[in-house]
Amino acid sequence: MIETPYLLFLGDAPDPLAAKVAQGIRDWRPDNAVGQFRMDGCKADMKLPDMTLAEAKAAGAKTLVIGVANRGGVISQAWKKVLIAALEEGFDLASGLHNLLRDEPDLKAVAEATGRKLHDVRVPSVKYPIANGEKRTGKRCLAVGTDCSVGKMYTALAMDRVMKERGLKSSFRATGQTGILITGEGVPLDAVIADFMAGAVEWLTPDNDADHWDMIEGQGSLFHVSYSGVTMALVHGGQPDALVICHEPTRDHMRGLPGYKLPSLEAVRDMALELAKVANPDCRVIGVSVNTQHLGEDEARAYLAEVEARMGLPAVDPYRHGADRLVDALAVI
Repeated sequence: MIETPYLLFLGDAPDPLAAKVAQGIRDWRPDNAVGQFRMDGCKADMKLPDMTLAEAKAAGAKTLVIGVANRGGVISQAWKKVLIAALEEGFDLASGLHNLLRDEPDLKAVAEATGRKLHDVRVPSVKYPIANGEKRTGKRCLAVGTDCSVGKMYTALAMDRVMKERGLKSSFRATGQTGILITGEGVPLDAVIADFMAGAVEWLTPDNDADHWDMIEGQGSLFHVSYSGVTMALVHGGQPDALVICHEPTRDHMRGLPGYKLPSLEAVRDMALELAKVANPDCRVIGVSVNTQHLGEDEARAYLAEVEARMGLPAVDPYRHGADRLVDALAVI
């Protein structure tokens, strides 16, 4: 188990979105985050106290969590001095990067010398099966996006929270490093061997009560040439009964792909639904989740109203305004 609370390491994140792991922990498990550590040039800010390692230790922090999700998931050499100092200060380290802490000889040596633990959460811990496509009992809702990092995890978490507040049966199913760090369990789907990804999603969302909903954390985008494969595994392995389209309206291009524009909401709706019906012919699109964090309140509400009128679906920002209308839409399934 990863000991809490955390000191969130933002490193030299080039923009706020690069620190989405820290942002997710700050927003959904605020009691676990005592402060943040930022290096020179960091352009992310979780609005937590900036702390030195010694200050964070005195405040009770037990684990330094790498809160950065950079392209390729690599441990920057520029971070090493801080990570080694954290181990020497008495912190464990936790990371969701593809580049594993345990594979860095200097970090491994210092951890062994100091008796500290290295937690790599992006490591599959189960021998997952190949998907069989057999229909499972229970119901499943999957968030699908126009792009990476548009709010798919936030949508699933927000819907799960409303379901639980209403006394309904629901489970949030984490499929990425941030979700796993928030909930303590899940499948690091993009680290699973490709042939077993859909099977891992089947394993994650097993047979359940007829009125139980799995809220499945989405990944990537069917339209993102770098990460569409993991999205396909969720669409087929998840066998969703419901899809929620997720979007961030202020972007000029796909995340990390300057030459690619974002697809329209209609294009995502049509493609995702067609592919989802391969595994579940009864799947429906039930709503649109819009990440309006970069819009003013009036601007956000006007945009949501326009999307709702155009798409004929409830359009909400589930983190800003609540996920009740998305949960309401599940009642028709």
